[in-house]
Order: sequence, then structure tokens, then C-alpha cells
Amino acid sequence: MDVELRHLKALAAIAEAGTVTAAAAELHMTQPALSRTLAQLEARVGVRLVDRSSRHLDLTRAGATLLGHGRAILAHLDAALADTRTVDRPLRLGYTCAVLGQQTVPLLRSWRQAHPDAPLEVVRQDNSTAGLATGDADVAVLRTVPADPRIRTEALYTEDRVAALPDDHPLAARERVRLAELTSGPPLPLALWPDTGTASVDLWPPAQRPDRTIEVHNVDEWLNLIATGGAFGIGAAGTAESHGHPGVRFVPLDDAPAATVYLARPAHPTHPQTDDFLAAVREVVSR
Repeated sequence: MDVELRHLKALAAIAEAGTVTAAAAELHMTQPALSRTLAQLEARVGVRLVDRSSRHLDLTRAGATLLGHGRAILAHLDAALADTRTVDRPLRLGYTCAVLGQQTVPLLRSWRQAHPDAPLEVVRQDNSTAGLATGDADVAVLRTVPADPRIRTEALYTEDRVAALPDDHPLAARERVRLAELTSGPPLPLALWPDTGTASVDLWPPAQRPDRTIEVHNVDEWLNLIATGGAFGIGAAGTAESHGHPGVRFVPLDDAPAATVYLARPAHPTHPQTDDFLAAVREVVSR
């Protein structure tokens, strides 16, 4: 007689829970039903798998061996089902404040031409992983490296930083500005969004840092606050290219360090065309 998936799930639950009673509750089964399932499994493999000599059940050496293989089988099945579910849905590209600036449209066009049957969905996610950690994106463009160990990142390129100023600010008409000019005189507070933004007071020497900062939650709040004269901001050139906004003037900075743009994906990709898309991004960026 064949071993079934329900047998392997039962063995795994018993090993994790330590008792048949606890394992049965986890599997939403009665204790007698789970005991019968375990007995069936032992009969089918022909060896004792669980040591029942104490209150806490321990696996025998044979049980531990089968458990290792069983977990691998169950994990492989889960991965197969996940891949099956993703075949017919779009590949989701997550971002926080900007995708690839001026290279965004070339990327979308080249992907559509090369993969007409593989739809791409661009989604903004206002969190540090642009939806990767929550499963709302399959790949992402980020301006910071997330601390989440489940995510892999690679640097794509660097881009200049710009000052975002209210269009009636004294420095807004300038062709270029320096960091110290933004905090001299009666300065505005610096608008920051800690989860996803790349700017911080550390861009300035200690004696020249902004007196105040204001935290926002996303790029829309950031732009609206600046447009109404409530703050100034520091952004990357890609943000300026993607977010023209009434009342906001973006002025290149002479002395700010460049920002890095990263391409990110889960350690275990969630869409079968992830690798193809990563290659497409690299190709567009390298032109």
C-alpha cells in the first residue's frame, strides 16, 4: 500500500507538537483519527516511527529519517502549487517612490515586445521592501537595502540627488545649490520618510544639519508638504524625473553623495518569470 501525503503531514505534526493530542488539534482531527493515521503509516513502511514509551512522543531513527524526506516532499509540493498559481497572473514590479526614472518607459516597452504573453504590473508599495516581504510584489526597485534576510539585492546604478523646494523658495530659481545653503538663514524643516527615503540629516556635517525634521509616510505626503511651503526635501534624480508636482521645484545638488538604485527579489522567487525580468532590467540599465 502506498504512503499518502496525509500520512507525512501527520508525522510532521506529531514531531512538531510532541503529542498526538496537540498534533490532532493542529490538524483539526480527532485524537483517535490521528492515531489510526500514524498506525497506518507505520504498517505501510514496516517499521516503528514513533517511540511511545513516554508522555512526550519522540521519533525513532527511522521516523526521523522519514520525517526529513517527508518535509522535503511537502515543501516541494507547496512550491509546485505556488508556481502553478502564478503562471496566469502578472509579474508584479514593486517600487516606493520611483521605478527607474527615465528608463522606466524603455523597460516597460522592451518587456512588452519581448514577452507579449507575460503581463507586467507596476505597483507602488509604501514600505521598505516595496511589497516583497508581504508577497505583494515579485521583484522591486529600491533606494535602500532592506534588512530582511529573505530578500536579495543588487546595485543597478547610482543617480544624483536633488533638493526639492517650494517653487517660491529663494533658492528655487537657482541652477544648482549646495547642502549648506539649504540650512542657512531661517531654514525650513527637512521632510523625511524613514521607511523608504534615502535622505537623512547625516548628509550634512553636524554643525550644518537642519534644526528640525518632519516625518511623512510616502512620496505623495512628501511632495504636498513641500509644495505648501511646510518643508524642503532631498531626493534622488529618479524621483524628480517621475514626480513633477505643482509647487515643487527640483534643483540639482552640487555636493550631495549619489544615491544607489537597487534591484531586489525574494531569496525564493515567487513568479516563474522573475529571472527573465531581472535580465531585462539589467539590459535596459546597461544601454
